[in-house]
This record gives sequence, structure tokens and C-alpha cells, in this order.
Amino acid sequence: MPSGIPFGGPAASAEEWNPTEESLVPVRGKHRVAKQRGSLARSSTVLGVGVIAAVGAGGIATAQEKPAVSISLPDQLSDSLASLAESLPDAESLPGVGALVSGSDSGAHSDADSGTGVVVAAVPAAASAAPAAAGQQQVGAGESLRARILHQAEQQRSVADEAVQEAARQQAVKDAAAEAKKQRDEADAKAEKVEQEKREAEARAKAKAKAEAEAKAEAERLAKLAASYSLPTSSYTLTSTYGQAGSMWSSGHHTGLDFAAPTGTPVKAVHGGTIKSAGYSGSYGYRIVLELSDGTEIWYCHLSQMNVSAGTDVSTGQTIGNVGATGNVTGPHLHLEVHTPGGDGIDPAAWLRDKGLSV
Repeated sequence: MPSGIPFGGPAASAEEWNPTEESLVPVRGKHRVAKQRGSLARSSTVLGVGVIAAVGAGGIATAQEKPAVSISLPDQLSDSLASLAESLPDAESLPGVGALVSGSDSGAHSDADSGTGVVVAAVPAAASAAPAAAGQQQVGAGESLRARILHQAEQQRSVADEAVQEAARQQAVKDAAAEAKKQRDEADAKAEKVEQEKREAEARAKAKAKAEAEAKAEAERLAKLAASYSLPTSSYTLTSTYGQAGSMWSSGHHTGLDFAAPTGTPVKAVHGGTIKSAGYSGSYGYRIVLELSDGTEIWYCHLSQMNVSAGTDVSTGQTIGNVGATGNVTGPHLHLEVHTPGGDGIDPAAWLRDKGLSV
């Protein structure tokens, strides 16, 4: 009976070959092929090794994807294949193949009827194990990729959080520096304001002290002037004295002291006092009457100009008018008279000498 061996190959559909006795008769003539026993054995060995290597290297995937092809062999060919299988070495002794076969005893078994089970039987077990291993590898690779992506995401989130925290720290440092600068500026401005107020207060105090000192000095000067006496004019010539007789005076004698000087020569107050009167007075011309604190009156007559008016307070040496020739005169001069508080006229020269002045 012929035996069939399922084998996966490149054919697109299964075919059945049924040789007859006539088709197996050797062809006589030039197409006859001589029997080569030794070559057949060697070729069979190489064929077996190639089949096993193809199965181990990747034939499993091809066997799973392609449909099986049924092959029917005559008894003579089956016997020949059985003899070939017996002459082949064990697959476990082949280099690079023994490890593939010896590792799975459950999937390898022998078919005594066909004589080819050593090679073919190992194919389904390996083919069924390969997808499972591939699936496990894919699952493991997916989990590894997922874990790696999550790890990278966690690292990126950590980096982002650190960046945010660092930015917050830097901003806090900037805010603190700005606040410190603001406080320093305010403190400097306050200190400058205090210093400015201090300088202004010192300046006001100095100005006040200076003003007080000047006022005191002026008061002392005025007090000294008030206690002092001055000649009524300067650059003069005495032309007439008190009591001098002559027909030029209505009383028959001179009642004062004449200081001849050019018109316009300044006339000064001999002492501090108050102007009692200032105006034109007949033969005296323009006359100023200065009343001292003790009631003594000093008369300034024949003036060309008067610089004060009644009620004016004057000090010693102050200019009150100018020499002139108004009234009953023969030339420009100052006629000076001194009258006591009772109204009596006295010698002006003697009165001035009594005040420490010489004429």
C-alpha cells in the first residue's frame, strides 16, 4: 500500500501522483540512468540534513502559512525511503541541529510505517511554540516600551516641576532684592530728608544768631551814638561867634555860631533826638529844630534843603539838610543856635566843648 507524507511547500494546491508499474520500468536507450548506490546515499544524507536545517531556521512559519500537499508513493519508493532513513545519521548528532531536536521530546515521534517521522514530526511542535514565544516577546516588548515611556514622562514632569520651582525661587530672590532696594531707598531718602531739615535748622539758627548779633551790634552802635555828639558840618570856617556885636543883627549881637561852607554841604544832627519842626522861618530862612531827650533844642538855619520832617527820629551824625543862603544872610553858611529846655539861648561853642567837641 502506498503511504503519504504531508509536506509544506511552495505549491499553491494539493496534487496526487499515482505511478503505475509501466511508468516505473527503466527507460532503455540513451535516456537510461545508471544506478548509483553510493551517490544516492550521499545525496539522501545531504537532503535530510538540508530538510532539518530548513525546519530549524524558519520552515516552521512557512509550514503554518501554506496548505498541506498529499503525496502518494508506491511500495517500491516507500521501501527505498525507509532504507534511506535507516542509513541517515541521527538528527541529534548533527552540528547545529541536535539542540533543536533534543530539546522537545514531546513533539518528536517516529512513524514506523512511513520511515520519515523523524524529520516531519518535529515541525508542528516547533511551529506551535514559535507564535507563543513571539507573542510573549511582543507583550514583553510592549510592556517595556510602555514602562520606558512612563519613565520618560515622569522625568519630563520632574524636570518641568523643578523648572517651575527654580523660576519661583528666582522670582522670590528678585522680589526680595527689589523690596530690600526699595527699603534702602526709602531709608536713604528719609535720612537725606532728616539731614536736609537739620542743615536748614542749623542755617536758620545761624541766620537768626547772625541777625541777633547784628541787631545787638546796631543797638550798641546806636547806643554809643546816642551817648556821643558830633559837629554839625565839616569843611567849614567860623565867621561869627555867639554874642558878637554888630548892626547886622536886630538884637545888636549875634545869637549863634556861623559855619561858613559852600551851598549844599551836608548838615548833620549833633546828637540823637526828634525833629520838632522843619520849614521856612522869616530871617532864619529854612530852619530845622532838633529836640534832644533832655529838652535841649538845636536850631539849623539858612538851609538850602531839608531832608527830614517834623516827628522824625534821627541819630548822631545823620544828615538832616544842606548848607544854604536863605533868609537874612550875606552868604551861604549854617547858623547854629542852642536853647535850653526853658527856652534860653546859650553859646553853641561852649555847649559843644562840654560834649567833648572842639570848633
